[in-house]
Amino acid sequence: MNKKRSPSKRGIQYEKTQAKKHRAKHIGGPGKPDYERGKVKGEVKNWNRPVHSGVIKKAKEKGIKEIVSKSGFTKPAEELAKKYGIKTITKKNK
Repeated sequence: MNKKRSPSKRGIQYEKTQAKKHRAKHIGGPGKPDYERGKVKGEVKNWNRPVHSGVIKKAKEKGIKEIVSKSGFTKPAEELAKKYGIKTITKKNK
């Protein structure tokens, strides 16, 4: 019998694989970045809907420089990220 993982466990696993993919160290935890690569801090979102601008604002407060999203970003979120100098990464981006 195949046991399903809880959504939070799937999210953490996705964070770890993305951290590895971006050659970074996985950190995670409340109020902390999901990964760090030198001085670059990254946030990972394993959501079914696009990331909104509220997430971008919180990321700026935490000093995040990259956000990886499985389902993309809303147009306002992309514009705000560009304004703040935060790199947005989706599966479509190479």
